[in-house]
Amino acid sequence: MNIHETSIVHPSSHIDESVEIGPFCIIGKDVEIKKGTKLLSHVVIKGPTSIGINNIFYQFSTIGEDTPDKKFKGEKTRLDIGDNNIFREGVTVHRGTIQDKGLTKIGSNNLLMAYTHIAHDCCLGHDNVFANNAGIAGHVSVGNNITVGALTTVHQFCKLGDFSFVGMNTSINMDVPAFVKVAADPARVIGLNTIGMTRNGLEDNSISLIKKAYKLVYRKGLKIDQAMKKITELDKDANDPNLKTFIKSIEVSERGILR
Repeated sequence: MNIHETSIVHPSSHIDESVEIGPFCIIGKDVEIKKGTKLLSHVVIKGPTSIGINNIFYQFSTIGEDTPDKKFKGEKTRLDIGDNNIFREGVTVHRGTIQDKGLTKIGSNNLLMAYTHIAHDCCLGHDNVFANNAGIAGHVSVGNNITVGALTTVHQFCKLGDFSFVGMNTSINMDVPAFVKVAADPARVIGLNTIGMTRNGLEDNSISLIKKAYKLVYRKGLKIDQAMKKITELDKDANDPNLKTFIKSIEVSERGILR
């Protein structure tokens, strides 16, 4: 194991032999770090936290810290992190609270740029990009293949659907359906993330169906239940998995979707 002499590792932690820990890092108790992960310098990790393989943590990132939520009373809550994530300078990630599932979860292949904040009880999927100073409040759910612009803030309990796109300096206080692009403060819908869909290999037929569904929700002046009824009929004929993703992202909304 490659641990710099200036770093402190709690004896209860479980660190794979291949992990590299640079100078001035602190690893607390109940931390598990799997093979290939690197802590470059000045990284603080507090447990209970589980970290998968081949993650990279840049200087001054603080991972698995207690939430500042006033309801938190020191309960033993968790943070789980998947594989191949990059945590740039100054990223902060907090563990969960017992008022939710007691768990903050980050999937795999995410890029969290400098000073990103992931609050307590959030759930991030895979292949997401958070630009500098983007922050999400507690209990936020983030799907897969989402780009969140710099200086963006997301209100607690909001959901961001798969393949959605958030422009810089955006303030979100309602749910964003899958494939939808939003921007501004307060956030407003500005179209579909067609570039993201194309880059991620969605077929032309799927993109066409999502465009039709989008128009029903956002361009026809229909109430949401009227639009969803028409989209469900469209899905019966198409049986397209990406259209189903769009439908589900609206059906699971609890705060209401941005329109």
